[in-house]
Amino acid sequence: MTGRLGRALRIAAVLLVPVACQSAPAQAAHRPPEATTRGSGVVTWAASADRLGEGTADRGYRLVVHTSVGGSDLRVRLSNAFGDRPLTLDSVYAGLQSQGAALEPGTNRQLTFGGARTVTVPAGAVVWSDPLPARIPAAANLVVSLHTPGPVGSATGHGMAMQTSYLAQGDHTAEDSAANWTQPAGSWWYLDAVSVRPPGSATGAVAALGDSVTDGWQSTTDLNRRWPDYLARRLSTAGTAVKGVANEGISGNKVLADGAGQSALNRLDRDVLSQPGVRTVFLFEGVNDLKAHTGVTVTDLIAGYREIVRRAHAAGKCVAVATVGPFKGWSEWDPAAEAVRQGVNRFIRTSGEFDAVTDFDSTLRSPYDPERILPFFDNGDHLHPNDKGMQALADTVDLGSLDCTR
Repeated sequence: MTGRLGRALRIAAVLLVPVACQSAPAQAAHRPPEATTRGSGVVTWAASADRLGEGTADRGYRLVVHTSVGGSDLRVRLSNAFGDRPLTLDSVYAGLQSQGAALEPGTNRQLTFGGARTVTVPAGAVVWSDPLPARIPAAANLVVSLHTPGPVGSATGHGMAMQTSYLAQGDHTAEDSAANWTQPAGSWWYLDAVSVRPPGSATGAVAALGDSVTDGWQSTTDLNRRWPDYLARRLSTAGTAVKGVANEGISGNKVLADGAGQSALNRLDRDVLSQPGVRTVFLFEGVNDLKAHTGVTVTDLIAGYREIVRRAHAAGKCVAVATVGPFKGWSEWDPAAEAVRQGVNRFIRTSGEFDAVTDFDSTLRSPYDPERILPFFDNGDHLHPNDKGMQALADTVDLGSLDCTR
């Protein structure tokens, strides 16, 4: 069998492998189920949580995400981190994308939480689903469909997805068809991580902690051309145990101060250290602190970096760091901000306080004006790389340095 139909049937066969139900022990028969707040396996996709305005009653969300590492026992993490009341979801499904909001026939399966089909996530909390007895491929477009039956108050999600998802009125989560999913959307709601159990027990992941460059701003929408996506492609064929990639970038984010999302320091535990299987934190952040003209100094940013290293090491994670890229030509650039950038990069390159160093500044800068991004990599705003620049960043990373243990 060849062609797209054959591929769909093969994917359905490997994704959805049912297992026999087992009876619960008699003494537990009337015990109410509880969802878990702890993950397992290895994170295959993630997006940092932030505030997304007010949620909507009787709203369906069909969220398209791209896996990095493949495996069995699919689990999703639902976040109400910024909610002002408990969040109830009465239907959660996961399947594989066919095209747009349509799913590959036979791949859409319902997820449970402590054995229940409905889950309520307390305000400020996250909840993991039960493992789905199925296998999911690496580099697959996974579709997670959610339904909120009632008013939900402040919504939690990720604003700049660089990926088209879909909204519906009413509960159409179980449907393969795209007929009722007519409203495209550029954000992810309530879903902030997906994990799998890879075939190799030693498999781990890297979490990229960053700002809009990591978040993928100005990369091509729906093509997964953020630099962590290119990194995942390299890792998939490399002889390293690190295969999973969690993209924990937020556009406009800072190391030291809240604003566009909580600061890297304030979200480190939830977005990075709590993700299952993360072996290495890849820190690429700081340009928004130094270009904001709030008086942030080299010493201030170094102190922030050191705190991230201290907490990551205490959690048993390694820390790889990247130098801050050039941004001359951006409206907030001036010699004072450039001096801070140069000082921070000097510390990154020479301090020896990180487990690995990647010189993104050297990759991106023009040889004719090192304070500027190379025009070939510049999307036009003189700060954010285009697709070629994103790939160049990923190609700069020493993959072996990510396979780190402490």
